[in-house]
Amino acid sequence: MATSTATTSRVSNWEIDPAHSGARFSVRHMMVSTVRGEFGKFTGAVKLDESDPTRSSVQVTIDASSVNTHDARRDAHLRSADFLDVEKFPTIDFRSTVVKKTGDDPYEITGQFTLHGVTRDLTLTVEAPAEVGKDPWGKLRRGGTATGKLNRKDYGLNWNQALETGGILVGDEVKLTIDVELVKAE
Repeated sequence: MATSTATTSRVSNWEIDPAHSGARFSVRHMMVSTVRGEFGKFTGAVKLDESDPTRSSVQVTIDASSVNTHDARRDAHLRSADFLDVEKFPTIDFRSTVVKKTGDDPYEITGQFTLHGVTRDLTLTVEAPAEVGKDPWGKLRRGGTATGKLNRKDYGLNWNQALETGGILVGDEVKLTIDVELVKAE
């Protein structure tokens, strides 16, 4: 007599709550400090398979023009053709392709990341999703944090300026931190 060992899939759909989430970045400036910024407008969804999170998927779309480093001149420069070129490339997109467990808590999510019209694989380290909680209005919520890094030149963001004292004005490595609060889709 054969017995089935198949696991029943429990897939749920979640939407990113942009009012309680953040997409942040940091980059070295003049080799002496770190400049931080964020994107204020983005949408996204997670299809979460709770019985096997490695079968889950993530998609995020960021409005590139919503970049904010709290300096109007720098933000205008970042929106220009020297960097993001938001008129030509209005969005930054991530679509997961692989989710894998890497230890007791973290997962790695690899996906197609499109920035400045260039698409490359990008891997983010993600803590396991937080437990589900109910908000005062009866909606189910959970959250998580993803981190990663990329080389901006891999995406055609090559503008820079040499410094008199040696070195460069803007570092190549960009660190990413994405904090999300998810609301269960109805």
